[in-house]
Amino acid sequence: MRKFVFLLGILFAFTTISAQQDTDKKPVNGPEITFDETVYEYGEITLHGDGTHEFEFTNTGNEPLILSRPRSSCGCTVPTWPNQPILPGEKEKIKVTYNTNRAGAFNKSVTVMSNASTNSTVVLRIKGTVVNEPEEALPSKQAENTGAPINK
Repeated sequence: MRKFVFLLGILFAFTTISAQQDTDKKPVNGPEITFDETVYEYGEITLHGDGTHEFEFTNTGNEPLILSRPRSSCGCTVPTWPNQPILPGEKEKIKVTYNTNRAGAFNKSVTVMSNASTNSTVVLRIKGTVVNEPEEALPSKQAENTGAPINK
């Protein structure tokens, strides 16, 4: 009988511990923002080229996601974002445009703030190098001994 009561007690203890672990893994209520990527490498862009990239994200939570005004690290980087609430499961994009009017390397960031439950602040980063446009070379005439007359 003692062994039976002892085994019953151990079974009760294991059941209690496993039930507590299951409650710890409950999904967080509220909106969640999940980006496909947070860093984009442009590589080389020509001067006055297209410096636009779209960062796609999903509301993986169970309540509407609302973005606050994203802030860029300087005036040369302009973010555009959805102003309406993003419903659970919906995908949206934040468009980031870098002004490519000056040659040189760049590494800029856009800070996105939202009402997300766990990661309410996300930093998006763009990197690259703006290079001068290649100079156009005029075609040159090669002198060949073809026997054709050359006008002088």
